[in-house]
Amino acid sequence: MATHEQIVSAYENYLAENESFETKSIKAAAARARKALGELGKLAKTRRAEIQERKNSL
Repeated sequence: MATHEQIVSAYENYLAENESFETKSIKAAAARARKALGELGKLAKTRRAEIQERKNSL
């Protein structure tokens, strides 16, 4: 799976978990939302590097 699709998937996962936490006050959803945000950060760094590498090769 390409990094872009992984970012989209992680963001959708974050939205779902955040919704569960905010509306239903599910404590476990808070941890899962934080985990999704951490994954988003890692994926964003990876994607930034991919974009920079491709730009430099043009």
